[in-house]
Amino acid sequence: MIFINIGSNLNSIYGKRIDNIKKAIELINYEKIEIIKKSSIYETTSYPNNKNPKFLNICLSIKSSYSPLILLKIFKKIEKKMLRGQSIKNAPRICDIDIIDYNNKVFNTQKLSLPHPRAHSRNFVLLPLSEISPNWKHPILNIKIDFLINKLSVKLRNEITRLRESVTINQ
Repeated sequence: MIFINIGSNLNSIYGKRIDNIKKAIELINYEKIEIIKKSSIYETTSYPNNKNPKFLNICLSIKSSYSPLILLKIFKKIEKKMLRGQSIKNAPRICDIDIIDYNNKVFNTQKLSLPHPRAHSRNFVLLPLSEISPNWKHPILNIKIDFLINKLSVKLRNEITRLRESVTINQ
């Protein structure tokens, strides 16, 4: 299974942060990528500057015949279409799409590392991912997701909220 994470912490021409996530999902569907499952939407403080607007994040499991690098190219095209632009690392953004895991493959190039190199330490990745894949194991660390969540600091576990609002997926 392929897992991706979509995040947004700025309003845009598409509306509020949740509307940006809905638009990104719509554009992913347009690319003939099958969405299998979606998590709830989670809100977290911005990292590393918690003075920036809060992020909304969602995790999707997808099915695709595209290679990891082609998927990355498609997701960068979607981010650009949504006017993400080139920004400073960790700056606020309209849309951020990350490949978290691609069929448990370990893959390293200058453009892409799989699994995502910081997935094991991010609350906004682990909690949504555990919701849709509770038995997921980190492909390199070979550690189950519940153990990784328990390793998060109390602060990180308390800085995330699952929202009641959700997104529907039209396919």
